[in-house]
Amino acid sequence: MTSITERLWDYDAVEPGHAAGPTLVTITAEQIAEYADIAQNPDPRYRLGNGSDEYGGAPVPMPTMAVSYAPLLRPEIAENNGFVALEHSKTARRQTPFAKCEARWFRPAFVGDTITGVGRVLEKYERRGSKFVTFRIEAENQRGEAVGQYDYTCIFEYARGQREVPRDTGATELTPASDQAEPVEKRPAQLLTFETARVGDTLAELSITESQEIINRKSDFRLAGKPSESNIHNDEEFARQNIFGGTVNAGPATMSYVDQMLELSFPLSAFYNGGSLLMRAITPFRSGDTVTFGGEITGKREDGARGLVECRVKGINQRGDLVCLSDAVMVLGT
Repeated sequence: MTSITERLWDYDAVEPGHAAGPTLVTITAEQIAEYADIAQNPDPRYRLGNGSDEYGGAPVPMPTMAVSYAPLLRPEIAENNGFVALEHSKTARRQTPFAKCEARWFRPAFVGDTITGVGRVLEKYERRGSKFVTFRIEAENQRGEAVGQYDYTCIFEYARGQREVPRDTGATELTPASDQAEPVEKRPAQLLTFETARVGDTLAELSITESQEIINRKSDFRLAGKPSESNIHNDEEFARQNIFGGTVNAGPATMSYVDQMLELSFPLSAFYNGGSLLMRAITPFRSGDTVTFGGEITGKREDGARGLVECRVKGINQRGDLVCLSDAVMVLGT
């Protein structure tokens, strides 16, 4: 019997600078519509035949679609550097789950644009006994213009005895949002401007109920890279062997819900003119859970001709658990 020898791309093997070849994705209206559908976003701007008035009627993606048209491909980075990713190991297979992601946008991607994505290991670090790896993915269009970038952090090793994604400092002081909130779809659109935004104002809420069908579709939605036939999102048996003890949605899926919630209060240009969104995962978002995303304006300042509005968004499930904690900077004209 022949034993299997693998060079595992574990925390000790990962090095800053490890990278894979670039990805190339040409944006289509069908992709934009499918992503919005999987994100449970009914906004007509993303449907076939429609577009955004802000951009002359041209279809543009939801901002968080950047993680799909310029994807992080951990297994390909591992393979390109002579290793086997932990997710693909035959001897020690396990998941390296999402911890947080910070995205920054510079301009929208349009239908017909070909986006080149380049990903690399940015850094690795230990915190409270757990070990993290952060990847940076940069996206540019066919004209060489920067479209956006995001830093995506994974948990490669948990501290001994750790059974959940580590909580953010101070998270226990947060309280659940009211379950009596008016459904978002019944609210008239009242987008904020820099002049009307005030520190302390609450933002429009969004409630999302997750399902295994949506989780599976999100897992299957790939515009580049090899498909993942089995992971902690779509394989219950494998998921039970990992830290969460069952299937959960992907961190970028939750991030797309935060994106959608912010779109209820801000124009798309507030993202694409230099906006940013940092989301930290706190508690797993499972099939059957309903999470209410709500927040407030925490800061406001001028930067030349730009007005920067800072927001904090909390996602809280039906049990009162904090699911995610996000900080956004929306860029508005002054």
